[in-house]
Amino acid sequence: MAKNAIRLVALLGFATLAACESSDLPRAGLGAGAGYLVDRAAGGDGTTGAALGAVGGTVCDDVTPRYCN
Repeated sequence: MAKNAIRLVALLGFATLAACESSDLPRAGLGAGAGYLVDRAAGGDGTTGAALGAVGGTVCDDVTPRYCN
């Protein structure tokens, strides 16, 4: 349980880094890369982290336009 919480918090943190990009594709790429690294560091295979990071990076400007431009 705590391992999943750590992954979620880390992915959310890296999703904020994706906000620095100007369009969905670069944000998705940055989110996927960061998510992969966090998932691997937490002992996962990286697939789930990459998928969640890509989705988070893609939709962050739609969900939180104040923070993601």
